[in-house]
Amino acid sequence: MLPEDLAFTLFLPSEEAFRRDLRLNQNDSNSYAVLTRVLGFSAVPRWISTAELEQGKEKIYESISGFSLYASKDLNERVVVNGVVSEQRGLKMGNVLVHVMDGVVMDAEFEQSVQPQDEDEDEVKEDKV
Repeated sequence: MLPEDLAFTLFLPSEEAFRRDLRLNQNDSNSYAVLTRVLGFSAVPRWISTAELEQGKEKIYESISGFSLYASKDLNERVVVNGVVSEQRGLKMGNVLVHVMDGVVMDAEFEQSVQPQDEDEDEVKEDKV
């Protein structure tokens, strides 16, 4: 999905994050559309290595969709992007540097669109009215 001749960094959600945060699995019919949108939020057209990030000091990068990413390192040397912590970092796949994240880097509007409303929560709200 990314050009092969350019260097990219990808803050890729783990399989568990896809299931937990996006309620998505491999058999979902809309998984390609969701994945494409998530890649737009989490792909940066340059390498961002762990070595260039500082503990507790955010650097701002712009993703290919124009979404602002605030990246730093925590005390355990894990990459943190917009509050999402990495599970694995610095995996190289050709010209792509991948940091596997324990969550999904996305904007608030997209997050709301993929989060189903909890039916139990709606029932509790109605009971209080």
